[in-house]
Amino acid sequence: MIDLLTAPFLEFAFMRRALAGCVALSVGAAPVGVFLTLRRMSLMSEAMSHAILPGAAVGFLWAGLSLPAMTLGGLVAGLAVALLSGFIARSTVLREDASLAAFYLMSLAAGVLLISARGSSIDLLHILFGTVLALNDDALVLLGGIATVTLATLAIAYRPLVMECVDPLFLRSVGRASGPVHYCFLALVVLNLVGGFAALGTLLAVGLMLLPAISARFWALDLTGLMPAAVILALTASVAGLLVSYYASLPTGPAIVLAAGLLYVVSMLLGPRGGLVWRLFPARHLEA
Repeated sequence: MIDLLTAPFLEFAFMRRALAGCVALSVGAAPVGVFLTLRRMSLMSEAMSHAILPGAAVGFLWAGLSLPAMTLGGLVAGLAVALLSGFIARSTVLREDASLAAFYLMSLAAGVLLISARGSSIDLLHILFGTVLALNDDALVLLGGIATVTLATLAIAYRPLVMECVDPLFLRSVGRASGPVHYCFLALVVLNLVGGFAALGTLLAVGLMLLPAISARFWALDLTGLMPAAVILALTASVAGLLVSYYASLPTGPAIVLAAGLLYVVSMLLGPRGGLVWRLFPARHLEA
């Protein structure tokens, strides 16, 4: 059994690279996903994952399948959409989810149109679904750098981020940190989605950000437990997905996200913090 779990990573360098990239992505994206779920902004990450597509498409048209060009383009597009949707929500009667939905639809259509007009269906699939098993040194450095920046930023802005999740009106009343903290958090979401795009593609990057964070809710109640639980679940899904894709010859990105989805189902059923089984068969209370 141990050989089955370790042999692919010991024998093949591309498997070790894929594992290193998934570890970096899990460590950085999963805690961000926890804050997204606490702020009831889970679907925002799905919208943002599509919002980076036109920028990545412009980078692809400019320099081909160049990671720096596509990453820079995706980062610019994602930050532009995040900042514009936040500005519109704070300046008009439109709520942020509605403005983000509008930008997301326009961005997705523009990105697919650009790639389809100048590229091939293979290029479109590469951008949408990524190539986990083809990560090079530049991609690993990018993922590691994003994870480092994310953890450092969360550590510095931890208290105002928690306060904005619990009572955003109070945070606005006691100072001017609400706006900068909100935009900083949006930038972290975009950064991690760009990193996930390099490994998993725009459509699958959000999987490791959200599914482990949602599953962690069934294993922990407070934030100090939610973030480690989310990271552990993301790492477990990454290893399981890589092994399944290796032995069953399946696409790696979807296998990882489906593994995260299976962990969500297991957590929903067996998780001690509100799992379905625990609710159907509650433990008996001790009687005097």
